[in-house]
Amino acid sequence: MFARFRRKRLNPVLRDLLQETHLSVNDFIYPLFARSGTGIKDEVASMPGVYQMSIDEIVKECEDLKKLGIYAIILFGIPDVKDSVGSDALCEHGIIAQTVRAVKAAHPDMFVVTDLCFCEYTDHGHCGVLDPVLETVDNDITLGNLAKQAVVHAKAGADMIAPSGMMDGMITAIREGLDSAGFENLPVMSYSTKFASAYYGPFRDVAESSPSFGDRRSYQMNPANRNEAILESIEDEKEGADILMVKPALAYLDIVRDIKNNTSLPLAVYNVSGEYSMLKMAAKAGVIDYDKVMMETLLGFKRAGADIIITYHAKEAALLLQK
Repeated sequence: MFARFRRKRLNPVLRDLLQETHLSVNDFIYPLFARSGTGIKDEVASMPGVYQMSIDEIVKECEDLKKLGIYAIILFGIPDVKDSVGSDALCEHGIIAQTVRAVKAAHPDMFVVTDLCFCEYTDHGHCGVLDPVLETVDNDITLGNLAKQAVVHAKAGADMIAPSGMMDGMITAIREGLDSAGFENLPVMSYSTKFASAYYGPFRDVAESSPSFGDRRSYQMNPANRNEAILESIEDEKEGADILMVKPALAYLDIVRDIKNNTSLPLAVYNVSGEYSMLKMAAKAGVIDYDKVMMETLLGFKRAGADIIITYHAKEAALLLQK
C-alpha cells in the first residue's frame, strides 16, 4: 500500500478547501517615494512601475491604492538638501513630515508607515552621523537623532514607525523617545534583521541613497550569518518592537522561518527592489509568466512565516486577487 496524495488534488474545490497558505490584499504594504515640487511622477529606469512622486501625486496615488483595497503604505523621502547629519529628517517641515500630514488630511483611513533612517538625507549616504575616526556610523549619537526623527513623524500623524538603520539599541531609544513625547500607543515595526545585501541596488536609484564611500557592512548584517540573524530580531523584541522584519526576503526565507519559530510577534518581510526588478526584467525578456511567478513568490513569503509583505508588486497582486 502506498499513499495516494492525488486523491486530494484531483478536484479543484477540494484543492481550494485544503490550501494551507493564502494571500490577501490585507497582507501588503506599498512603498512610496516622496520629493518636493508639484505634478512630479518620474519613473525609475531600474524599477519599471515605481516612481519618485511629489506630495500631490502621492495623495492621488493613495486614492488609486484604496480602490484596489490597499490601505497601508510606507513612505521614503528624497530631500532637496542633504547634509552630514540628515537635518531634513529631523525637521517638522521635512519631506516626510509634509507628506504624512498631506496623506492623513486627504485619506485619514490610510495607514501610514514611515521608514526611519538617515541614508536618504545625509550627503554621505550612510545611516547616521559619521564617526570620523572609524569612518562608519557613530551608533550612540545616531540613536538620539533616531528618537527625534520618530517624534517628528509621530507629530505629523504617522500610524507606525519603521526604523531601518540597524543601530544597536535603536528600538529602546525610539520607544523611550516616543513614550516621553506622549506617543506610547504608536507601534514600531523594526527592520530587525536587515542584511548588507546586493539586492538593494535599484532602491538606491529611486531613493538616491547610495553611500558616497564604502558600504554598510559595518552595521548591516553579514548575509552568511544565521544565528546572529535570529539574535538581532529577538533583541529587538526584548527592547519593545511590536513587529519584526527580515530584509531582503527571497534569498532569506530560511531566516524568516527561523525567526518565526523563535518569536510570537508578527513578522514582516521586505520584498526588495532587486527582487522586484529581476522579475520585471525576466518578464520583459519573455522567459517567465510574470503574474504566476510574482504570485508564487509572494505566496512563498507567507508560507515561510511572513504576516506582512512590503512589496512593489502590491498593486499588481491586488488586481489579480480581485479577479
